[in-house]
Amino acid sequence: MRQRRELGALALAGLLALGACAPAADDAADTGVGESEETTPDTGADIEIDADLWPLTGSARGDGDASLPSLAAKIDNAPMARPQVGLDRADIVFEELVEGGLTRFVAIWHSDVPPEIGPVRSVRPMDPDIVSPFGGILAYSGGQQRFIEAMLDAPVASAINGQSDVEDFFYRTNDKVAPHNVIVRAPELVAYFQDRDGPGPQFNYSISAEESSAVTTGNPLSGVRVGFSSFSSPTWTWSDEQGAFLRTQTNGAPDIASSGAQLSAENVVVLEVRIDVIQDIPTTQLVNSGSGVVATGGSLLEVEWSKATPESPIELTDASGARVLLAPGQTWVELIPDDQSGVPAGSITID
Repeated sequence: MRQRRELGALALAGLLALGACAPAADDAADTGVGESEETTPDTGADIEIDADLWPLTGSARGDGDASLPSLAAKIDNAPMARPQVGLDRADIVFEELVEGGLTRFVAIWHSDVPPEIGPVRSVRPMDPDIVSPFGGILAYSGGQQRFIEAMLDAPVASAINGQSDVEDFFYRTNDKVAPHNVIVRAPELVAYFQDRDGPGPQFNYSISAEESSAVTTGNPLSGVRVGFSSFSSPTWTWSDEQGAFLRTQTNGAPDIASSGAQLSAENVVVLEVRIDVIQDIPTTQLVNSGSGVVATGGSLLEVEWSKATPESPIELTDASGARVLLAPGQTWVELIPDDQSGVPAGSITID
């Protein structure tokens, strides 16, 4: 039975402590495996968005070229990898549980591609399900052979550090120590794969935060703490001044990008997902369904989520079955373990 939370007077379920785990070991060495055969992904035929909006943010496109492919990357979240490069400019960021109770990000850039992104790390078994709906490119630093092979079977171009055809787009910075120092020259990598299609929309958007589902039918909140494990419990605090949620790390310190900007999001989507431990690797089962919450505009809404196939976008619906409308802007998707997982259940704490 799924863990349920009653909003009521903003008393969503209290924090469930997760068992302590040892930090994860370093990744496997980079590989030189080539990219997969190109196929056409299902990029959200049931989700419509105006042609003059960016498909991954719902924001006005202006003179930007939405036909270019999106660039996804597996971004390190170890303390030695911080501050990350370009993470504050991603359209959508997924945070996933990996070994040792730590988390990593899969970030996707399309409307605003910074000069560099990183540090990039290795793939995990759930990454094909995350990135397949976007098509485009995934930059990463290798991984176990079985994970790379699964990624190569996805409808995404794999750009792997050490791979001969893309080696000019990766370098190791002297600002960090290996393996937390692989940086990608992002615009050059996008240009190399510019013949690939741009992404379809992944979520439904309102025309403003004030008309989003959370604001119109949800309940006010000041912040939400997301519990992945005893090592990873970031907090998102609503800022009226910035019109966004600001992210702090587990220890309460502001989560700052290399630009000096605090990481922020107009939408924070927290999904309870089943995480199985397969050959010692936490594996998120994203082709599934479950419960969650959406925080937008200083308000919070309980939702149900579903994902029909690896190539399908995640569908969010409210209690009436209507599709949830997010605010235009950046979205972070937090994938916390549900109570059916092979790891301790995650938690959502509302302030």
